[in-house]
Amino acid sequence: MIPENLTLGIILGAALVDSINPCVIGVLVFLLAFMTRVFQSRTRMLLGGLLYSFVVYITYLALGLGVLRVAVSIGFSTAFYWIAAAIAIMAGLLEIKDYFWYGKGFTLQMMPGGAARLKYYTSKIEEFEAQHPKAALLLIAALGIFVVLVELPCTGAPYFAILALLAQGSYTEAVPLLLIYNFVFILPLLAVILIAYFGAASETIEAWRQKHRELMRLIIGTFLIALGVYMVYTLGI
Repeated sequence: MIPENLTLGIILGAALVDSINPCVIGVLVFLLAFMTRVFQSRTRMLLGGLLYSFVVYITYLALGLGVLRVAVSIGFSTAFYWIAAAIAIMAGLLEIKDYFWYGKGFTLQMMPGGAARLKYYTSKIEEFEAQHPKAALLLIAALGIFVVLVELPCTGAPYFAILALLAQGSYTEAVPLLLIYNFVFILPLLAVILIAYFGAASETIEAWRQKHRELMRLIIGTFLIALGVYMVYTLGI
């Protein structure tokens, strides 16, 4: 049974908010620009983007299932709930701060060195592409695992809040809800990939992201604070 304080609407809303994070879209735009330049084929760029999105889905799902299993099996669910609620509220405040003062002071971003390491890996894939073009696509997909891990400080708050809510119920019934969450999470990624495939330049997509990143932060921050407060309120009922 779904916990009483959790609805499908909350799950879908958190997944959508998680997916529109400028960190997530920024990395994808970078990879699309890289694949378009290196592969010189929109079809291969599309294939690489779809493989990347699939790996992101599987990795994010596996991470969530692992955290949920630990929280439920060792009786950590209540403590995890409070921690996730506090993280949601603090992360929300930081996101709203970035609406007014983007990038000033402490901000939610990739793990230190993540961006530099990503550029290093793509440069190695570019070298590999000349000799093994088919295998290079698989390396692009494998980047999805790395990206999920280094983006967690930037994107993890909504996911951990939902995991904490799900941990109040049964693990078995939480699994299909996580499948739905992660599917919604990758939908904007798929949309950006298709937009690029049908002709939009990565520079155009990046310009759109730069223009709206403050608004995205505001939406994310407002949702996170509301979710965190809701979690605290419902636990006390």
